[in-house]
Amino acid sequence: MRRTLTWTLLAGLLLAASGSDAQILHKKRKKVNKATTADNTAEPDKILYNRAVEDIKRGRQEVGRLGLQTLINTYPDSEFLAKAKLGIADSYYKESGTANMAQAIQGYKDFIIFFPFLSEAAYAQLQVANAHYQQMAKPDRDRSEAKLAEDEYQTFLSKYPKDPLAPKAEQHLRDVQEIIAEGDYRIAYFYYVKGDKRAAAARMTTIAKRYPLFSKSDKVLWMLGDIFEKSEHKEVASIYYGNILKNYPLSDLAANAKGKLVTFKVPVPQPDPKAVAWMTAEQNTPRKREGLVKKPLALVRTAPHGEIVASAKSGAPNLEPEADTTSATDILSGGGKSQLGGAGGGRGGARNTAVVETVTPGGAAPTATESATPAEGTAPASGPAGASADAAGASSTTAPAAEASSGTGSEQPAKAADSASGDTQATDANKTDASQNTDDKKDSKKESSSKKKKGIKKVLPW
Repeated sequence: MRRTLTWTLLAGLLLAASGSDAQILHKKRKKVNKATTADNTAEPDKILYNRAVEDIKRGRQEVGRLGLQTLINTYPDSEFLAKAKLGIADSYYKESGTANMAQAIQGYKDFIIFFPFLSEAAYAQLQVANAHYQQMAKPDRDRSEAKLAEDEYQTFLSKYPKDPLAPKAEQHLRDVQEIIAEGDYRIAYFYYVKGDKRAAAARMTTIAKRYPLFSKSDKVLWMLGDIFEKSEHKEVASIYYGNILKNYPLSDLAANAKGKLVTFKVPVPQPDPKAVAWMTAEQNTPRKREGLVKKPLALVRTAPHGEIVASAKSGAPNLEPEADTTSATDILSGGGKSQLGGAGGGRGGARNTAVVETVTPGGAAPTATESATPAEGTAPASGPAGASADAAGASSTTAPAAEASSGTGSEQPAKAADSASGDTQATDANKTDASQNTDDKKDSKKESSSKKKKGIKKVLPW
């Protein structure tokens, strides 16, 4: 019995000890008031903003935009108002798509209008250009997005030239200008092969003047020189051949251009050291190459790829907006600032003129055009062109003389008895003489213009 009682007491003590330990281990914690914690001391607008930004990062664009719009409507005086507007535009940009990109562009532009002095305004301007950049098509398709991207990148670089994002914008601008120039080059080459030299020269002149960093600029200059050489304007062709040697000395066409200048007996220009350094850097720059698997996909790809690979990786892109009004009609007729060749007015005969832009790759675009005109004693137009100019000058000088003679001859003394009738007759005679002189002047002008056209056709065979 004693043993039994002893074991019973020991078992009771053990059970009591284990129950007290379990109560200690499983003791319920006291409830903490979350309203007094440090995490809940933030402002509600900040909480809304952080949650919305987190949603956008995780791909929940619509939920994030709803939170940011709630922040804007509920707290119009919040310090996160500008960031919320920028966040909404970013959410549309990340979601991509034509409609979403349009919303993103409008959102970025609204941010620039309302907050122009914030540091994020430069980022918003760059994002506007990037939105157009993402929607660009191939050079042989619609280039409206490429034109808009070029304008926006030029605006960014002109307003924020020292921004940390400026190098990235410069490279994108080089890519965009490569795509635009490639589109113009394909059209110009088509007309060049077809034989329409006038249309080809109009587009090639724009490429040579606006896009000196274009990967095929040396070919453009060569074709321009060939056009004017075949049109018997060797003084203009020598300028384009000289530009190849000066601005693209490492080109494959440099030796041929030098041979042309030697044939024309024109001084051969020396290569520009800056152009040599630029071309050397471009040749040493590594470029991406497509594998055998991805090459067939280029046929169905809508976005440009080869042009971006071939675009320049150094040098200052052109920051001037497009304002040239060069047309094929101006090139042939000789009227206008950007003419390349044709017959011009002058009593001593017509002279062939041309405006040639000298642009150095890797440098800033020039602001003024350099016109190259042949000397007065070289290559004057002969035949009907010069004769028509003389005829026009003769007609312009004889017309006033005829008017003067008609005016003086009509003033005759009248008798005293028939003064009224004499004055009436004199007036009628003046009117008849004036009308006859006007008709003679019109006829002479028509003849001179027709002669000019014939003369131009003889001087310019195309």
